[in-house]
Amino acid sequence: MRITVISDLHTKHGLIPKEDLPGGDLIICAGDIMNSGYNKNDILDFCTWFHSLEQYDKKIFIAGNHDRMFENHPEGVEELLNIYLDIDYLQDEAYDLYDMDTDTSTKIYGSPWQPEFYSWAFNLPKNSLQLAAKWEAIPNNTDILITHGPAFGTLDTVAGRPWDNLGCELLAQRIEVIKPKIHVCGHIHSGYGYVFKDGTHFFNAAVLDEQYEYTQKPMTFDWDKETNTIEFVK
Repeated sequence: MRITVISDLHTKHGLIPKEDLPGGDLIICAGDIMNSGYNKNDILDFCTWFHSLEQYDKKIFIAGNHDRMFENHPEGVEELLNIYLDIDYLQDEAYDLYDMDTDTSTKIYGSPWQPEFYSWAFNLPKNSLQLAAKWEAIPNNTDILITHGPAFGTLDTVAGRPWDNLGCELLAQRIEVIKPKIHVCGHIHSGYGYVFKDGTHFFNAAVLDEQYEYTQKPMTFDWDKETNTIEFVK
């Protein structure tokens, strides 16, 4: 399966050149498609662009802390998303991606929540029972986990502060239990990158740096589900 991962576009999706999105079976966006989160045109612009990526067979995204309308006005957002039937939005939901060639399915789960951060969208108190419940809802058989924020200790530090981990401790604990093959996140822009540990491929897919400039290329890779190995596409 060829997969591209992106996150934290903040309405600047148009800056990504076509050659950085080579196409494949699946493209995943891990949230923050909006800026203030109050302008529905941000959603329409993103969805129109996402829909236009015909080089991908399947398109999946979640919301992030900037995407306030997804939390505050879900009915209105659903009306907008219903225009784009080839795009799947996940909010604490599972999705089965079926492969006819192998007669198997890949279990995908997406959730936008993160520890409280300046009272933005999808915030819950750090280490709270409410936040733990969100992560407990992730099915044990999840292959690809998409969350907006990173897990504590993995791709979650700001440049110049390598000691200051900003990821969610409860999410890290849940990942240790369910061991998804792939975890995609964003949120901490300078946490951008990839690491493999304890059987999970971790991607912080933020494409904008801390100055909100497009400097971080989308990551595209070929994934063998059976061996859980990946090979990056240059």
